[in-house]
Amino acid sequence: MVDLRKSMLLLIVVAAMASVASAQLNPALQCTANAGVPPIVRAEGVAEQVGDLVLNCTGGTPTPANVQVPQVNVQIFLNVNVTSRLLSDPWSEALLLIDEPGSPSNPVQLVCGDPANAPLDTSSGTCPTRSTGNPAQTYDGTSGVAGPPYTARPNVFQGRQAAANSIVWLGVPFDPPGTTFTRILRITNIRANANQLGVSGTLIPSQIQMLISVSGATSVPINNPQQIVAFVQDGMTFTLRDSLGGSYDRPVEDTYYQCYSANCGAFRLRFSEAFATAFKVIGGVNQNVPGAIYNTESMLTNSAWPSISGRGNLGIAGRATQGTRLMARFTNVPAGVRLFVSVNHVGSSGGNAAGLVGTDANGADLADFGTNFLSGTGPGSFCSSWPSSWPTTTTVREVTLDAGSGWAVWEITAADPFQIGYVDFGVLVKYTAQTSQGLPALGTAVVNGTFAPLTTVFTASASAPVPRFVDNNPLNAFTIIRCETNLLWPYVTNQAGFDTGMVIANTSKDPYGTEGQEGPCMIYYYGATTGGGAAPAPQTTQTIAAGTQAVWTLSSGGNYGIAATPGFQGYVIARCQFQYAHGYAFISDVGASKLAQGYLALILDGSGLNRTGQTAEVLGN
Repeated sequence: MVDLRKSMLLLIVVAAMASVASAQLNPALQCTANAGVPPIVRAEGVAEQVGDLVLNCTGGTPTPANVQVPQVNVQIFLNVNVTSRLLSDPWSEALLLIDEPGSPSNPVQLVCGDPANAPLDTSSGTCPTRSTGNPAQTYDGTSGVAGPPYTARPNVFQGRQAAANSIVWLGVPFDPPGTTFTRILRITNIRANANQLGVSGTLIPSQIQMLISVSGATSVPINNPQQIVAFVQDGMTFTLRDSLGGSYDRPVEDTYYQCYSANCGAFRLRFSEAFATAFKVIGGVNQNVPGAIYNTESMLTNSAWPSISGRGNLGIAGRATQGTRLMARFTNVPAGVRLFVSVNHVGSSGGNAAGLVGTDANGADLADFGTNFLSGTGPGSFCSSWPSSWPTTTTVREVTLDAGSGWAVWEITAADPFQIGYVDFGVLVKYTAQTSQGLPALGTAVVNGTFAPLTTVFTASASAPVPRFVDNNPLNAFTIIRCETNLLWPYVTNQAGFDTGMVIANTSKDPYGTEGQEGPCMIYYYGATTGGGAAPAPQTTQTIAAGTQAVWTLSSGGNYGIAATPGFQGYVIARCQFQYAHGYAFISDVGASKLAQGYLALILDGSGLNRTGQTAEVLGN
């Protein structure tokens, strides 16, 4: 009896020790989420690539040999809209990778649903996987056939849009790794609407956050399931600079005179990065190493991945439709003005380079992956030469204007992710003065400098380009102002028996090839009338034709509709809407019997006595 009791006690101790040993060999399954170093994304962006979220899992009991691996559902949620491209709605380019396929330790990438190598189970639409008994082989990319015994072992799984801010992977085989190694689940190819958050009003940038959940046949507890996957910051500043580039932004828009056909006006558009990776090239079609940082607009992509019926072409998953694009949208360009832009940058820093591309009005390609770089021409009949600071190889292309609106788009072709830089593009303004026809028209042209393509699609889409952006605020680009001559008669009188005769001559008709100009003059009176009355109100003449004169006296008025201003004494200013106006005054007593004096009016424009900011003929008065 004593021996039996001793035996039972020994068995209990042995069983307890075995249980402890088993627990030590197969501790509870546990996963820890990690987002690494979250990237900075552009606040203007609607489809910005955020950082990957990685689960490192250990423990649990591996699936026995020849037993189907239990399936789980993996779902992620962002605090903004997920805008990863839909390959075939609702199937997304967002991917779940298991055990880092494409890395040296697991080189084969096998997509669940690959018709030839890992076909979907027709009843469940998933990829059932049977264990070999070695958990390290469960996701090694071995090919197989549809149906039992489910010998395919895929490691790349396509997600589907579950909600505006969520992606889900249903029925993913999940084999606990045990204690021999760490199982890695990587969520990649996630784009987000960063513009939805905007720029923080504090010193800490806005944060895009991702929450991950795993549920199903196997309980998968996760440490720190919510991670920061991106910081949001303005991506670019847009300024205008003079034709030389200068060392400062242009404070006001350029001014051009309607009656003066300059060879070519010129200025620069400057697009400046706000952080070092704001400008990116499109990237290659085989950026397929998980976790690698490519610093391109494309994410994880492999052109060899298959097309899956009903789920789209995985061969374009992660691929951007274009590199970073910079767009100038011109509006309110006065009639009669032609615009030309440089085909390539005329100045840059930070290793940036860019070329002009043909796009639609939003800066998008007319077809996916259809970047069309444009050519240009050198100095021709429209401009004799470029500004001296522009490269000698500069060529330009005319901007097509419709009702004063047009656009130009350049795509980044080189960028250094370790420098904050800028790119400048040249703009030429050309017109022929035809003031008799009112050309060029008066007005101020404006320009918006933005990332492109522009969009109004703020959720996941199968057709909208990636990346894509919202618009920016416009700046005044240049102004066409009326040509004027401003005249001053410092003393005129119609008091004490005196009268003043006055003349405005429009001398724009001459033998020197000057284009004839015409327009009215507004006449301003400063002084008083007889008895201390107020000065007359300003009056506007009729249009004074080239080669003619407006002639009048204060007492009686004159031609071109000029009314009399009897009893006035003081000074007069005339603002004429044409160049080459000249004035004369003749003061005398009635009948000019005792005193007469004449003088030329002072011209208030140009060098010397410049009080108007206008440019006009000046004779040194």
